Amino acid sequence: MFIAPFVASPIQVVRRMLELAELKPGETFYDLGSGDGRTVIMAAKEFGAYAVGVELREDLVKKALSNIQESGLQDRVKILHKDLFEVDLSQADVVFLYLTTSANEKVKPKLEAELKTGARVVSHDYEIVGWHPAKVDNFCENPRLGYPSHTIYLYKKK
Repeated sequence: MFIAPFVASPIQVVRRMLELAELKPGETFYDLGSGDGRTVIMAAKEFGAYAVGVELREDLVKKALSNIQESGLQDRVKILHKDLFEVDLSQADVVFLYLTTSANEKVKPKLEAELKTGARVVSHDYEIVGWHPAKVDNFCENPRLGYPSHTIYLYKKK
């Protein structure tokens, strides 16, 4: 089920989100709606995580797999061509979301049911209504110009 359009997070925002989530080497990272794979690639390459992307669109799965191959990260990154509601998230240390507020609302029960205590959820621009963020970061890609700006929400499962 498509619950949000594909809009790629800018690379600077991805890096900031992974830093805010304090992703560590050896942790397991999931990107729900992984698009072209940029986030899972950065999570593995720069942060040393084992990364799993979940993507429904076949064209984006192919693009992500090609990007992973080019990066030589096939042993640390995998893409699941599946509906995110069919994927077990119990092993996730960090979950990345760039959906919409209404899509986050649909995903929230799955996150609540499956994530282990201490898991972090980082969401680009859209909050998870009813959850209280551990941190909210207003991040500006180009401080000199003052835009574009992004809001990053970090949540921790209790």
